[in-house]
Amino acid sequence: MYLFIIFAEVLFWVFVVLGLITRYMFGKKKLGGLLLLCTPVIDILLLIAVFITVSSGMEITTATGLAACYLGITVAFGHRMIKWADVRFSYWFGKGPKPKPKYGAVHAKEERTVWLLHLLGWAIGNALLLAIIVYVGDPQRTAALDGLMRTWAVVLAIDFIVSFSYTFAPRKNKR
Repeated sequence: MYLFIIFAEVLFWVFVVLGLITRYMFGKKKLGGLLLLCTPVIDILLLIAVFITVSSGMEITTATGLAACYLGITVAFGHRMIKWADVRFSYWFGKGPKPKPKYGAVHAKEERTVWLLHLLGWAIGNALLLAIIVYVGDPQRTAALDGLMRTWAVVLAIDFIVSFSYTFAPRKNKR
């Protein structure tokens, strides 16, 4: 399962890069958009792999849980990651405007928004983890998932502290 998660992440970025190269370097906007639209297919394949693992009686490991986490994060951040890459490709290859770093209140708001997306990804991922736990109905088989949920809650709390700290101590332009 670990290899499948890595494969899914790599495949996600391969489709993003191919879509953007097709769009900006070859000027084929529709084909580039189609390649970008293929990224959710990767999530569906990963979801199928998790379902096969869970329903076949195979061992449920942290990797199974990480797949659920990956799905939650990709749903929450996928569009934003593609947009981030699109802005940079537009600048590098399509004569678009240079992306500008954010400072002060704008940066603080951005950090809070990203944390809210993390919260959304956490909620989706944990809903999937809970669905697996309920579906399996065997606490011994799903113990790794419980541990993963607790760990992710701690990471989310730390991310909250860091993200919202910018509200009180905004990032300054060093110029």
